[in-house]
Amino acid sequence: MGILAEDIERVRSATDFVAVASDHVALRKVGRRWQGLCPFHAEKTPSFSLNAEEGLYYCFGCQAKGDAITFVREIEHLDFAAAVERLAARAGIPLRYDETGDQSRERQEKAKLSEAMARAVEWYHQRLLSSPDAGRARGYLKSRGYDGDVVRAYKLGWAPDEWDALSRALSLPDDVLEKTGLGFKNRAGKQQDAFRARILFPIFDVRGDAVALGGRIMPGADGPKYKNSPETRLYAKSKVLYGLNWAKGPVVDAGEVIVCEGYTDVIGFGQAGVPRAVATCGTALTDEHFRLLKNFARRIVLAYDADAAGQAAAERFYEWEQRYEVQILVADIPSGSDPGELARTDPAALEKAVVGAKPFLGFRLDRLLARSDHRTIEGKARVAEQAAALIREHPNAIVREQYQGQVAVQLDLPGESLVRAVNERVRQPRVDVAAPPSRAVEPAELEALKLAVLRRDEIIARLDEALFDDEQHAAAWRALASSTSVHDAIESTDPDTATLLQRLAVEDTAAEPDDVVALVVRDAARREFDTLTRAVTTDPTRFAEEQDLRTWLRITLEQLQDTETRVEATEVLVPWLVDRRRVEE
Repeated sequence: MGILAEDIERVRSATDFVAVASDHVALRKVGRRWQGLCPFHAEKTPSFSLNAEEGLYYCFGCQAKGDAITFVREIEHLDFAAAVERLAARAGIPLRYDETGDQSRERQEKAKLSEAMARAVEWYHQRLLSSPDAGRARGYLKSRGYDGDVVRAYKLGWAPDEWDALSRALSLPDDVLEKTGLGFKNRAGKQQDAFRARILFPIFDVRGDAVALGGRIMPGADGPKYKNSPETRLYAKSKVLYGLNWAKGPVVDAGEVIVCEGYTDVIGFGQAGVPRAVATCGTALTDEHFRLLKNFARRIVLAYDADAAGQAAAERFYEWEQRYEVQILVADIPSGSDPGELARTDPAALEKAVVGAKPFLGFRLDRLLARSDHRTIEGKARVAEQAAALIREHPNAIVREQYQGQVAVQLDLPGESLVRAVNERVRQPRVDVAAPPSRAVEPAELEALKLAVLRRDEIIARLDEALFDDEQHAAAWRALASSTSVHDAIESTDPDTATLLQRLAVEDTAAEPDDVVALVVRDAARREFDTLTRAVTTDPTRFAEEQDLRTWLRITLEQLQDTETRVEATEVLVPWLVDRRRVEE
């Protein structure tokens, strides 16, 4: 059942967010805000900021954000309802629950599936620990260096070689068995388990709730080596990283996360004393993975052969570095080894590979130079061309320039030769329609948005979204203008704009509304003046028509510079500019 929305708002309003956060963060008041060291990532300079009036927080270091409920959820690893209940108890607010509605039913169903998955994980785990039929599996795990402590720490399990052992033991309804991916009804109409004769690696979400299983077949048996749960209501493989539930603490402490390809790699890193590894679950890295990882660490080390995917992977990695402000590096794992194996044979080498991880482009170039013969002039030329092709994929000109110099020295070539090779066909960074490139920051627009958050009544009616040149700033203004509170605005807009509003809500500004309105209007008017000028230049027949308008606009812009006339000038310009924009559209 769901908590009534009205009661959730009562909890938000009644919560002393400063007191709640102070249980976990040492805060001090700076201006109208409270600041402290962020509890969600390691730092030495305070970047965590809290707006007590709006009940919002934002970290300028790791971009963690939210309200008091979000804070309690993240800091205490609770679900939404549990966090609300915790705050309600603190504030002495009785909660009412709605036992009807789609949302309530959905929550109840998900809870039922989650309980079934947790029971299955425990049943399989106990089977591995004590059942006679799991003896061969226990022996195999010991041969791989997995003792009882490892088996218990990672909740490893054993699916017996039976058609319906789990189904009979748990007596799950047909729909629960199928919706969790634990089993299905066979052609005879009987329940059948999804996993048979496999060592099981339970997959947990970041909160530590079991959501899926990965099964490894015993050596010598028939069938695919690995079998994973299908995607379900509990499990989306593009959003889940194996091991993050255990690794998140060490990841935050180190400011670094290691990404592997498999479950055994994660366990191997843990055994080697490097407990900050996670793994994708049978899929390539996705946007969702990076959106999750950036909240824990900004240094992301790939512990697999990232060069194998070639140019397509390079484009994605460079885009992710820019979009999520992370650094992607590659650990130089010795050829022919995997982290799980290396953890057993040479754990020191595994740790050394992570410590010496190199930026993705640097790793690719080192790999190219190491495997190429460049002892002859012709060999140098071939390698230089190949290196130039790799370098030109990088979207940053400064990075390209630095690597050009390094490779030229290593090949003993004139730097100008490599520069020419790189610059022949410098790749333009691929534009993602879903994430438009950032525009130049307009300080006046940001100041206007800050004032709209902090002093809404003094500015919101004086401007219009049409005056904003930056599309995201316009979206933020639109959300604020059409909502009754900052919370409503954040919930009503897209994730990127919500993040912007969240950040602005914890920033101070000493700007005055009259000054900011005049600056926003001035910038919009100047853009319109430039448009008129271009129109006259390209079409002389419109000179007379547009000249008077340009003259009027120039005079009105001058009035914006005068403190005595600027308010009147803005009142004239705003509706005119809005009309012009709508005509253009």
